[in-house]
Amino acid sequence: MAASADAEDAGIRAILRVEPHGVASIMVPMVASVSEMVAVRAIVEEERRALGRSAPIQVGAMIEIPAAAVAARQLVELCDFFSVGTNDLTQYALAMDRGNPAVAAGVDALHPGVLGLIRIACEGAAARGRRPVAVCGSAASDPVAAPILVGLGVTELSVAPAAIPEIKATLSALSLNQCKALADRALAAADPDGVRSLSVGQ
Repeated sequence: MAASADAEDAGIRAILRVEPHGVASIMVPMVASVSEMVAVRAIVEEERRALGRSAPIQVGAMIEIPAAAVAARQLVELCDFFSVGTNDLTQYALAMDRGNPAVAAGVDALHPGVLGLIRIACEGAAARGRRPVAVCGSAASDPVAAPILVGLGVTELSVAPAAIPEIKATLSALSLNQCKALADRALAAADPDGVRSLSVGQ
């Protein structure tokens, strides 16, 4: 445990040394509780003071576990941003291992329950001056999912390079209100197939 902690401290020190100071940020993976973010914040501040850095460092949480999404309103008090990892969030929310071929087909980020967790995370982020919420994972590059995610309150999409033109074209054709209406209908759908069957203006 001591060796692991030393490695983590060294990693934080390396980030804090990046020039210009404050340009780098820290994203904490697999956050499950507020106490974890409290501990990370304490380490960051300790190392920042030790290095004599005055510039603040942005610290965010990965929302990959349902408990983190549900606790978003508490986590946002300690976070400068969220990043939703849809691949992990989906498999944990649906209790399906995406690496297991027997159930992998059911691991779909467009499940209304998963979308509901993303909305909760976005609402939590908005409760503190609209903190940015990014989405990474395959859903961010899905042209069906992208407008729904924007409608849920997501502010950034980490899109695979090959998918950027299609995602840009899809989103540029829609208003924010259309995306919000689409998201509302997606949350009310019965299953991922029902979400995928939706179209703008239905």
